[in-house]
Amino acid sequence: MRLFVAVLPPVTALQGLADAVAPVRGLPGADRLRWTTAEGWHLTLAFLGQVPAERLPELETGLAAVAEVHPVHRLRIAGAGRFGDRVLWAGVEGQTWALRRLAEAVAEATAEATGDTDAFAFHPHLTLARAGSHRGQRRAVLRVAAAELDALAAALAEYRGPEWEAAELHLMESRQDGGATHYASLHSWALTDWS
Repeated sequence: MRLFVAVLPPVTALQGLADAVAPVRGLPGADRLRWTTAEGWHLTLAFLGQVPAERLPELETGLAAVAEVHPVHRLRIAGAGRFGDRVLWAGVEGQTWALRRLAEAVAEATAEATGDTDAFAFHPHLTLARAGSHRGQRRAVLRVAAAELDALAAALAEYRGPEWEAAELHLMESRQDGGATHYASLHSWALTDWS
């Protein structure tokens, strides 16, 4: 099973972002990207990769323990940027310190089950679009791709969506179906409400 752990924004937050992204998809260079759909937008806390089904109980126990000691927090989808010349993303603001602590705890809780003990790096974002493969392409083409992504990110830079409450942690499965990727929540845990 190909798994990851995520926080899922509510439908109202996703709809606000979808409305902001719609006109951006008509800008120069946007047609060369593979755009993700609102159904696939999530905040990945940890990518677990291929995990045998027999490890699920161990993962679920660890994630339940994480949720018990981490608080509900307020976030909003805001701004945009790019990773290199390949990915356009929407950012997050609000109580991102709580989201970062949650991601760190998730990485620690899942490390033994996944065998991943790499250094922790977390940048909260929702992936909006990806560029195609650049293998063998010349630097001039890559510079154009980066400039196009910059322009698309700039078009979303001022976006500030509605504030929402991150109240659940989800163990997600990523499935390939005819070239399309689909995500399903296998299990969720409520974060602690300390109010």
